[in-house]
Amino acid sequence: MRKAVIKIKDQLAGWLTQNEEGYHFVYDKAYVATPHARPISLTLPLIETPYTSNVLFPFFDGLIPEGWLLEIAEKNWKLNPRDRMGLLLTCCKDCIGVVSVEEFKEEDRP
Repeated sequence: MRKAVIKIKDQLAGWLTQNEEGYHFVYDKAYVATPHARPISLTLPLIETPYTSNVLFPFFDGLIPEGWLLEIAEKNWKLNPRDRMGLLLTCCKDCIGVVSVEEFKEEDRP
């Protein structure tokens, strides 16, 4: 299982996981409870129940670079272009916009 921390303006918004059943995204309950919470995407409205999909959610897939930039990332980091979660975790730590994606590591847990 791979897990990513999803942040909006450096504030924890939720978690994206990939396992043998597919992809799952869930908002952090504390984030949803904040007065000015906003969804990361119109396709992923603020709810407390998890979203599930067999493929990477289009919003997250859209963060992955394309064309020559993707080719550079694939060559430099030896990435598989079919591993969408791997590409997301590697290439989307510092995206254009307010959403960022960071790999969740168990040793980072408080």
